Amino acid sequence: MVLSTGALRGHEGQPLVVGSTMYVHSAYPNHVYALDLKKEGAPIIWQYTPTQDASRHPVACCDVVHRGVNFAQGKILNDHARRSGHRARRHLPARSCGRRKNADPTKGETMTMAGLVIKDKFIVGVSGGEFGVRGWVAAYNIDTGKLVWKAYSMGPDADIKLASDFNAANPHYGASSRAPRRGPATCGKNGGGTTWGWYSYDPDLNLFYYGTGNPGTWNPTPRKGDDKWSMTIFARNPDTGEAKWGYQMTPWDSWDYDGINEMVLVDLTIAGKKVKGADALRPERLRLRARSDQRARLISAEKFLAAANWATSIDLKTGRPVEDPTKRTKQGADTKGICPGSMGGKDQQPSSFSPRTGLFYFGTNNICMNYEGTDVKYIAGAPYVGANVLMFPGPGGNLGEFMAWDPTTGKKVWGIKEPFPAWSGSVVTASDLVFYGTMDGWFKAVNAKTGAVVWKSKLASGTIGNPITYMGPDRKQYVAIYSGVGGWFGLPVSANLSRQDPFGALGAVGVAYGAGLDKATSVGGTLHVFALE
Repeated sequence: MVLSTGALRGHEGQPLVVGSTMYVHSAYPNHVYALDLKKEGAPIIWQYTPTQDASRHPVACCDVVHRGVNFAQGKILNDHARRSGHRARRHLPARSCGRRKNADPTKGETMTMAGLVIKDKFIVGVSGGEFGVRGWVAAYNIDTGKLVWKAYSMGPDADIKLASDFNAANPHYGASSRAPRRGPATCGKNGGGTTWGWYSYDPDLNLFYYGTGNPGTWNPTPRKGDDKWSMTIFARNPDTGEAKWGYQMTPWDSWDYDGINEMVLVDLTIAGKKVKGADALRPERLRLRARSDQRARLISAEKFLAAANWATSIDLKTGRPVEDPTKRTKQGADTKGICPGSMGGKDQQPSSFSPRTGLFYFGTNNICMNYEGTDVKYIAGAPYVGANVLMFPGPGGNLGEFMAWDPTTGKKVWGIKEPFPAWSGSVVTASDLVFYGTMDGWFKAVNAKTGAVVWKSKLASGTIGNPITYMGPDRKQYVAIYSGVGGWFGLPVSANLSRQDPFGALGAVGVAYGAGLDKATSVGGTLHVFALE
């Protein structure tokens, strides 16, 4: 089955199946379709397109993407980017249940995340770290749409909603009474730390986990200090919003190594001991943390990107990177040969984990960069980047690799090199098949144990979406994925940008056109569904 989404820009995220209905979303203008899976060809039950202001496109940093819808209490919850609100719609029949404004595009605030339903609340965040947006997460009551709480990433402790025992077990990570210096006073207002990625919830501990993005600006010189709490993994109580603990992955970031990646909650056996872990992959390491005692105890931080050179290791006692000082960027200096580039060793695309094999499966980037910090002044709604970035392929020339990783040993098990960044998510089945897609438009099934490709199909466009698997009303198993090239790396193609400026699109123009992405694929959003026989 295939369905055109009616949108041409980058299609991140994934469809959602509830019973015999599939919900499909698109890039801007953020169409939502309900499809009837009981009928041949899955005809459209209803379709909805929010009213939005197209003039707000320029405040979307890295393509006008969206990462999916949620279902709760008979409602479809959809936060959309350019109007920066979220809307609830009835499951069936379709009618609007209300809309609430969560962000202000005139200040560069947009919404690209899928959000997460926890109990009676819809948890959402904000995008716009390249526009000086001060990040937050907010909880809205699903029934009434009212704001329950809001917690910022930067600024006073009360705004961040730090619990009285925040980081009590690890005060060296920063605590409410003695947090390391946050930088100049402006960081509390436009210091970044946006929350545009993925959220996870542990019902046993009643904590949800998420990461924050880059500080503002990308130029580190005027931001002396750690810039708490950008680049941070937070654990919060969803009822109150209070933060139980926080761990900053990249203090005083000077590379744009956003920390918004998925937190995969897994049960592992390490050195003969059972561990309830939470993993985060960014910028080039899988950082595994024990969460069973509600503490942020770092137990592993091994790099999966061999070329990574900005830091030699992560100190497991302090949690801080052991940096190579020659790779730290600053204003007025062009620091060369930094690996990975600002897109990281892995971007936002979520990984998968198989309890059968004990392995993680994820796509990676093999991109390095030259980086020069520049002076920039804050103007609401205008870019607040302060860096010139030139990106290029890392060692070997391939721009990506899809790999299997053993979190108990901190080692790669197998890998499949790709000509472009491996920018789709992945899903692994109980039959030991792993599905993922590529920027040049291949959808692949590989053996979860060996990495051998057992099947592939050419899609209508490159994919940056996340595959899902589900049981249809006919009791057959299916996999589904979006195609529609775009995102940060694919933006030059999806937005038809000029190739004249290699620094354009925050460095994507030079590396994407240089690799020939425009010759490998074209634009267009499509849903693809395949049956597993």
